[in-house]
Amino acid sequence: MTTRKLTTTDGFVVRDLDNAPAAGIVRLAPKLLVDGATWLARSQTYQFAVFGRKVSGASAGINAPAETRSEAIAAFVAELVADASAEGSDPLMLEAARGLGDKEILELRSHDPRPESWWESRQALRTAGVAAAAGLVLDTADDRSVAIEGFDANGPALVSDLVARGARITSISTATGTISNDAGFDPMALTDAWTTHGAAFVAELGEVDSADAVLRAPVGVLIAGSKVGVIGDGAAAGIQARFVVPNGPLPVTAKALAMLGRLGVIVLPDFVSTGGHLAAWPDEGDVVAPDAAAAAAMVEVALRQVLEHPLGPLLGACESAEAFLLTWRDSLPFGRPIA
Repeated sequence: MTTRKLTTTDGFVVRDLDNAPAAGIVRLAPKLLVDGATWLARSQTYQFAVFGRKVSGASAGINAPAETRSEAIAAFVAELVADASAEGSDPLMLEAARGLGDKEILELRSHDPRPESWWESRQALRTAGVAAAAGLVLDTADDRSVAIEGFDANGPALVSDLVARGARITSISTATGTISNDAGFDPMALTDAWTTHGAAFVAELGEVDSADAVLRAPVGVLIAGSKVGVIGDGAAAGIQARFVVPNGPLPVTAKALAMLGRLGVIVLPDFVSTGGHLAAWPDEGDVVAPDAAAAAAMVEVALRQVLEHPLGPLLGACESAEAFLLTWRDSLPFGRPIA
């Protein structure tokens, strides 16, 4: 793993594997820690590996307060574009994440091999994969109720897909708080409320509890992933769900994973459940048409292979990713992607 500090602004780029194309996210905040970025890069590496892609994970950060963000972003983009133009450089593909908008780093796409169809469909394909993961475990559970932590712009599509699979969405949270409905929320009502009110929509649909109350919802499946480590050991003690399905990277800490295991809660691998976008990943230059059904099927196949693993599906998926990594790398990176 290498960390490169930028020279024109306070920023960095982490590449997990040397001598390989790398892809991941770039975030902006007043202060981002490189340590957290290294684990995000590792999670990306394992995601590529579990789906058979010879790509390294990457994670970048821009440290800037609000008053200088525009200048910092411009310098970051200009420096990386200059790097990409250098002969023999391995491709670096970055996607805007927390603190940034797609348009603010749009110039980086000038050296990005991913087609416009991938950019347009990536969120929908990720959502399809998460819904497929949740649907797979719901089919093995007696309780088809679902709680969604961190409902966001992809939430309406996720809810619609889950309800079509026979799920009942009984608890939802945003940063504003948690709302619950034992009978299940209507997908159209959720969509309309989100469109009108954004994250504050929860106050329009019920009595609002604390944002973390969703983690304690008595449901069959908890979908969580608004931030890294959102389920720590403190939160794990209160989880009542039978399954945890991540919809973001590294939502469960190592201590929480161990505790949930003792409680009989099954945690799916985040780098599998969020990998639906790889169904449209360009394979050696060939453009693959975006297909939500293909994304869902791809995630389901990968999960079925590890769902009954004796050490749990997360560690089973790690083993699967590592087996692929050793087909094109001399050794494994040190440390598995668990927060």
